[in-house]
Amino acid sequence: MKILIQRVKHSKCTVDGKEISKIGQGVLVFVGITNDDTTEDIEWLANKMVNLRIFNDEEGVMNKSCVEIDGEIMIISQFTLHARTKKGNRPSYVDAAKPEISEPLYNKFIETVNSLTGKTSATGIFGADMKIELLNDGPVTIIIDSKNRI
Repeated sequence: MKILIQRVKHSKCTVDGKEISKIGQGVLVFVGITNDDTTEDIEWLANKMVNLRIFNDEEGVMNKSCVEIDGEIMIISQFTLHARTKKGNRPSYVDAAKPEISEPLYNKFIETVNSLTGKTSATGIFGADMKIELLNDGPVTIIIDSKNRI
């Protein structure tokens, strides 16, 4: 499982021109799931993400988590995080899990984050053609892969 975290001033998700969700200051999290991901990957990544100290403290040092600043979270599914680009110029997505595997794990990730934060995360619509608008803050963009935790 792989997540891409962007610290944002605000973010909005639309589908077919209709606003689905939006957040103010916080993090926009893209989630990519593979066939061998488990609830252990979900728990590890959710804990890592909500406690990641990427917001400035009073001295301007990135020393506070999204939870500590009472930030908002938007979680969006994104199978392209597992694109293989080694050969040729057309990405391969063979490592991305099919919807019947990835959707329940994506929903479990959202549920786990909500449980850890005590808040409801904003989301998109799984599998939809979503348009994501954001104002990246910093910019701060971090990729975390649950297979690289050791």
